[in-house]
Amino acid sequence: MTHDPISAHTAEAIADALATPGGHLSIGYGGFTLYFGAGATLTGYDVEPIKAACLSAGLPVIDGRAVPFDVLFDLVVRGPMPAVGRPPCPPPRHALSYAPLEEIAHAMAMAGAEVRNIPGIAPGGASQSQRTSSGL
Repeated sequence: MTHDPISAHTAEAIADALATPGGHLSIGYGGFTLYFGAGATLTGYDVEPIKAACLSAGLPVIDGRAVPFDVLFDLVVRGPMPAVGRPPCPPPRHALSYAPLEEIAHAMAMAGAEVRNIPGIAPGGASQSQRTSSGL
């Protein structure tokens, strides 16, 4: 008998995230957050099984564990929030506004995060030359 590493509830949340504009998995130093609807999240600490399930389902994944803590903190606390299941706010965006997931993912990739399943962003994040030219 094989053991499925994710529950039926988690699989359903991943399916909902795939159907929701901006739905994605975010991974940081404190675990993961799966965004699957406007205001709907699933959080936890067992990162690798849910990361594998999301990647295999084609869900966008942003893994910020390789980003220096102070840089990650700045992006997450001072930057805009991802617009999940709701329209983004018009620019300019700030800490209490919502931005398209691609904008958040690009900023995270430029800082060195692993970004997967988001068109236009290399799977390993931004290249070193892109990070250097951005000042991050």
